Amino acid sequence: MAVEALSQKEIEDRLAELPGWSQDGDRLARFYRLSSHFAAAALVVHIAQVQDELDHHSDLTLGYHTVSLTVNTHSVGGAVTELDFALARRVEDLAPGHGAH
Repeated sequence: MAVEALSQKEIEDRLAELPGWSQDGDRLARFYRLSSHFAAAALVVHIAQVQDELDHHSDLTLGYHTVSLTVNTHSVGGAVTELDFALARRVEDLAPGHGAH
């Protein structure tokens, strides 16, 4: 199955189902604030594992008690695709209850 860029409406509809996620230019973005630096580092490791499972990788940044990620699909010119939303949903499954800021 070919991966295709999503329309702006499709992106907005899917974002409505993912609280905390937003569109930042041509990328999906999410920021998490966690209870400790160790918890943030552990989340990064879990996200990295999911990315390898999906063979789809984001830009992932570990900060002090924080994790941020942005993602788009390079193989379709850096557009947002269903692959990006699949990754976003898996990341949300890893980090339930963590507030976005």
